[in-house]
Amino acid sequence: MHRFLASLLLAATLYLCGCGGGALGSHGVTPPSPPTTATADHVFLVVLENHGFGQVIGNPGMPYLNSLANAHALATNYFADAHPSIPNYFMLATGNIETLDDGFTGTITDDNIVRALSGAGKTWKAYIESLPSTGYTGPNSGPYLKRHNPFAYLSDVTGSSAQAANMVAFPQLSADLSAGALADFIYILPNAQDNAHDCPAAIPLCTDQQKLEAADTWLKNNIDPLINSPKFGNSVLLITFDEAAQTDITNGGGQVATILVGPHVKTGFHSTTLYQHQSVLRLALELLRVNDRPGASAIATSMGEFFQ
Repeated sequence: MHRFLASLLLAATLYLCGCGGGALGSHGVTPPSPPTTATADHVFLVVLENHGFGQVIGNPGMPYLNSLANAHALATNYFADAHPSIPNYFMLATGNIETLDDGFTGTITDDNIVRALSGAGKTWKAYIESLPSTGYTGPNSGPYLKRHNPFAYLSDVTGSSAQAANMVAFPQLSADLSAGALADFIYILPNAQDNAHDCPAAIPLCTDQQKLEAADTWLKNNIDPLINSPKFGNSVLLITFDEAAQTDITNGGGQVATILVGPHVKTGFHSTTLYQHQSVLRLALELLRVNDRPGASAIATSMGEFFQ
């Protein structure tokens, strides 16, 4: 039932607001923009939690994230697809909402980013903070929340030990970066204490501002060395938030900040084009020259304007 309702919600959202940037049926909606001509050695995606654009951009407690937004590129008209968290993570991985139940325990068999990458001979890896063990597809464990890891639900992953082995603990990223052994697509997930979802470990009773400050510190400590490494090369890093506050239901999941970093990303660029998570999925596949477009990414607006 959740899958059915989610599918209806996605169809209605795309039809009513044009979020996908493409036509549904023959209603004369402008077709998607041409694909970007940019390419990337690697695409990195970092997802943070539960805060809207206005809570993040211009927040003095998040100097690092705002420095990236100012120096690189920022999508100022970007919206999550739904509430609560899990449909947005699925949109980033399958192009579909899939479910509105954060307690979902099923398996997703729809086309998805793993299938698309593998079919094109590309590789992927998920570096997940506090993941109990390599290839873990089980329930929540401490500050690891399964609903923030869409790969753990995909039949392509749960049905293959080789694919599941691409889900590893976060510290492995540093080793792989140093060794020049990075996959084509890389998903980076801080745990719930570092992604602005929960209070940081050192402050069990915290303010919302302290959650954001902790997330910013995590980004500075872990993402800054990545983008300043010579091994980053011709790559693209995307940072987004799964959803805004629950009270913001604009375009489904509210306005969130999305930042792009890379040597061919326009500097100091602020886009006003309407985007949602399906456009990030499309962009990741475009940059890696993968033709498969799962779900709504097939009709999502291209983010080609961000590149020189």
